[in-house]
Amino acid sequence: MKFSTSSLIALAAVSVANGFVINNQKTFGVVSPLSMSTEVVEDRKPSKKEKRLQFMKDDRFYRKGFKDVRDDVENEMQERFKSDIVDELKGSQYVIEKDGVKVHLAKDFGFCWGVERSIALAYEAASHFSDRTIHITNELIHNPEVNDSLTKKNVQLIEKLGEGKKDFSKIGENDVVILPAFGASFEEMELMNSKNVEVVDTTCPWVSKVWNTVDTHQKKGLTSIIHGKYAHEETVATISFCEDYIIVKDMKEADMVTDYIVNGGDKEALLKYFKNAISEGFDPDTMLNKVGLANQTTMYKKETRAIGQAFQKAMMKKFGPTEVNQHYMEFDTICDATQVRERFSTSFGCRM
Repeated sequence: MKFSTSSLIALAAVSVANGFVINNQKTFGVVSPLSMSTEVVEDRKPSKKEKRLQFMKDDRFYRKGFKDVRDDVENEMQERFKSDIVDELKGSQYVIEKDGVKVHLAKDFGFCWGVERSIALAYEAASHFSDRTIHITNELIHNPEVNDSLTKKNVQLIEKLGEGKKDFSKIGENDVVILPAFGASFEEMELMNSKNVEVVDTTCPWVSKVWNTVDTHQKKGLTSIIHGKYAHEETVATISFCEDYIIVKDMKEADMVTDYIVNGGDKEALLKYFKNAISEGFDPDTMLNKVGLANQTTMYKKETRAIGQAFQKAMMKKFGPTEVNQHYMEFDTICDATQVRERFSTSFGCRM
């Protein structure tokens, strides 16, 4: 799966009085004697998002599965994940009582559509490429039964070497590589693109939505505030598409950052605390003046909202209410399925 990524060229017409222009952006224009307009040609490197979209256009990159084995996979998933007790609960208003014990079932019990899609794609890949060596860059999802089922289908988990590194040396010519539901880092995608392999991308679309958000941050000159866990597979993938970022795990860490925005403080102490959760060369004195919020899709909605409000208030205090929109931006990257399950879990807690 190889191709070259050439520089993208942006063309724009502007009206100027001089025949040759050089400006701060190092763009060059030549005036047409007829129209007196200037064509500006600017060379720039494609963004990581643009490169990822190029990877996805390759004939050996699959995101829609394999119809030739779909019926068999649907039947297998129905049998593997079917439960008589769950069916009984669903048919009894999600509650049954046996021997004096009441058992409740959440109405949205089970896999979300993104996870179900990921499992189906992985199973289809294992069946469609049954005569090939198949690898997966990480656990498909956080579910031992599902991951074990892939191992039984001869899908080989890429070995982790520690410190975020993996051993990709066992991937050979014409092998198949599955990208898990959490996604894969840009660097891993780029590596797979350089190899002559088939890639099956099972990344949840909600995760891709977060990647698009941090790309927007980058284009607008914002530092990405990621609500997540810095070692989580999804967040590792997300920050690979960022330029400047800081990851906050919870409200406590968010308060540490917003306090620094408003009041300043011990710069070295802040950098030391977040040493595993910041981009290379991170400078809180310059990189926290304009920020955008995104999140790991499995984090709690209420906490993400609260963190967003904390950063918004910090920008109001520092720059004034009329300027807040110039310094803080928020997009909805919260996974609906996670929040539905969170809501039902909370409601169960209230009943006990």
